[in-house]
Amino acid sequence: MCGFVGFLGEPGALGADEMTRLAARMAARLESRGPDDAGAWVSPSAGIALGFRRLAIIDLTAAGRQPMVSASGRSVIAYNGEVYNFADIRRALEAEKHRFRGGSDTEAVLEACEAWGVERAVSRFVGMFAFAFWDADARRLTLARDRLGIKPLYWGRRGGVLFFGSQPKAFFDHPAWRPEVDRDALAAYLRHGYVPAPHSIFKGVGKLEPGCLVEIGADGTESRRRYWDLRSLARDASRDRVALDDEAAVEALDGLLRDAVKRRMVADVPLGAFLSGGIDSSTVLALMQAQSGRPVKSFSIGFDEAGYDESRHARRVAEHLGTDHTELRVTHDHALALLPRLASWFDEPFADASQIPTCLVSGMARRHVTVALSGDGGDELFAGYNRYRWARLLWRSFGSWPRLPRSALAAVLRAAPPSVWDLLSRALPPSVRPPQAGDKAHALAGVLSSMTDEDALYRRLVSQWKDPEAVVRGGREPRGVLWDPALRRDFADFTDRMQFMDAVTYLPDDILAKVDRASMAVGLEARVPLLDHRVVEFAWSLPPAMKARGGQGKWLLRQVLRRHVPERLTDRPKMGFGVPIDRWLRGALRDWTESLLAEDRLRDGGYFRPAPVRGAWAGHLAGSGSHQYRLWPVLMFEAWREAWGIGGA
Repeated sequence: MCGFVGFLGEPGALGADEMTRLAARMAARLESRGPDDAGAWVSPSAGIALGFRRLAIIDLTAAGRQPMVSASGRSVIAYNGEVYNFADIRRALEAEKHRFRGGSDTEAVLEACEAWGVERAVSRFVGMFAFAFWDADARRLTLARDRLGIKPLYWGRRGGVLFFGSQPKAFFDHPAWRPEVDRDALAAYLRHGYVPAPHSIFKGVGKLEPGCLVEIGADGTESRRRYWDLRSLARDASRDRVALDDEAAVEALDGLLRDAVKRRMVADVPLGAFLSGGIDSSTVLALMQAQSGRPVKSFSIGFDEAGYDESRHARRVAEHLGTDHTELRVTHDHALALLPRLASWFDEPFADASQIPTCLVSGMARRHVTVALSGDGGDELFAGYNRYRWARLLWRSFGSWPRLPRSALAAVLRAAPPSVWDLLSRALPPSVRPPQAGDKAHALAGVLSSMTDEDALYRRLVSQWKDPEAVVRGGREPRGVLWDPALRRDFADFTDRMQFMDAVTYLPDDILAKVDRASMAVGLEARVPLLDHRVVEFAWSLPPAMKARGGQGKWLLRQVLRRHVPERLTDRPKMGFGVPIDRWLRGALRDWTESLLAEDRLRDGGYFRPAPVRGAWAGHLAGSGSHQYRLWPVLMFEAWREAWGIGGA
């Protein structure tokens, strides 16, 4: 796990020494991603430079240093990630008479790309990766990203220079770099709380989409293609489900997950696991412990606020499995201390508030280990999100209602503030009581007011601002896959469609981006075994009843977990990695919020229309609704703009 950066400009425009200094200075911006070593490689005659920061995980010797030149001298790579089947790749290359100088997975990736071509090589990799591969003979640069988008890769042109790298913060030291906010991307950010690929917050630079590679030829032409297509894979699998009985399906998934976890336990440094106490992280930890000869180190976060704390559940799972468990209690003081650093770690504006506990648990884990396994991906693969069940129920219940009665019901739900709904929910049994009931009641009111079809319902459920163009000055929200009418043809089942949309948007651009930035900010490698592409392909082949059954999602994953952990320890309503931002904004974070949302600041900044933002803030202070989900993206953009010196417009 590392960080890399590079640029491709006019051949001969800069000398070797200047290019080397520049590449090293740009890579220094990524030091937290790779605190163990640094390197640079340049070719003035080709105009290309690569800079690198290393977090040594496998082969800690100098033989694993990057940028790495191939044995033939023809190719160079700068690579971030881990290819877990690199030993298999190496054996295949050795059978073809290739010789190796060290034991790193980087060398196996480099030699495979040179010997087989990049597209054929990446199709054989099992792992997470993003890399830049330079073919000196062809004067061709290839950028590639893993199938699910676990590792980031930004690229684009500014000032006649092609930039590429792990994070755009590395571009700031190049004289041709001119950071300019893309207002259309900003509008998309206000809807989602993150900037969806292929866009970035910066004009001229975007994200390479998962499962894709791009080639830049000697004449500057760009050729993009997808080597692994989740859409066609999922579409075909959903039309031709596997025929397995329950026991055979459990056995098959257990075997796949055991292998995925085992491969991700290979490291020459200490490793552990994040644990929330939920199904996903508990399954990963259980399979780690089952294959470990000593107690696995596990790490969890707790909150003092009721309705957000899962730490006792995590503790019980850890005690049952016999892990070496460490826990941190999070307060608003932790959030206050962390806020000034978030913008520099997430060098695009990012507004999933669970970034706070993710950063904190990563920092805690890094004091004990260098690698941590995470349970991310289970909800998207095995229909675990509550919104899948509620969206289907809502559409069945209210989809045929005329607009007027739906609007009337929405008005009733809004009539009482969230605190009243929270109080009323206490009359329900704990097993069915929804967390943050008041927030959910007001969110339901918004959904009822805007239901026109199933896909519009889904978009409303995942939106922070339902009309971002009314807030962003001069912004035109790009219409991505969430508006694609062909999705109905590809995925007739509503749940399948929601899972797919989450898998290509929310998963890579929110969940995986959050984990990558939070872990890499402290030099920790996070691995995600549930997103082994073999597990993903198997999950999409399953019939719906293998995923959701008896009103619960993740049925098959639960059966694997029950082989290791009693049902009573994990059978509870899903909470997610929530944070009590609503209370913090009214309390400890109020002064910070007031300063960033001041009317004159918003007006002079030139990005937001003050009225809707100030209206949401006033409503939040009055307790008249759940506005923190709209406020947090604006706050994080303003904090990001301040941290990176992005002036008003």
